[in-house]
Amino acid sequence: MPDIDGRHDPAGTTDRGRPAAAVHLVAQVEMAADAVGAGQRYEDSVLALLGRHGGHLDRRLRTGDGRTEVHLIRFASRHGYESFLADPDRAALRAALGHAAPSTRVLEVHEI
Repeated sequence: MPDIDGRHDPAGTTDRGRPAAAVHLVAQVEMAADAVGAGQRYEDSVLALLGRHGGHLDRRLRTGDGRTEVHLIRFASRHGYESFLADPDRAALRAALGHAAPSTRVLEVHEI
């Protein structure tokens, strides 16, 4: 997220040198019934993009039937998360999959 005056350092600090707040996410991913393998390969590819945006996959869990995954993801900053969402490679992967793309519910969470 930009600092109060709108500037932001993608390295994970604000303009005033304070650490940017990390963003923690839980993503529940549902694969299309007729495209489980394609959906899993898509997730492999998309998750591989996290590092270029300061993101890290902490856990990746999958149900026995392979149709649902749960990802615990963290980004060093909100800016990193937003740049991941806008990544053109991510959008191209999704467009290439078309109707077979998984549906995802993302929750922003914090430690309690």
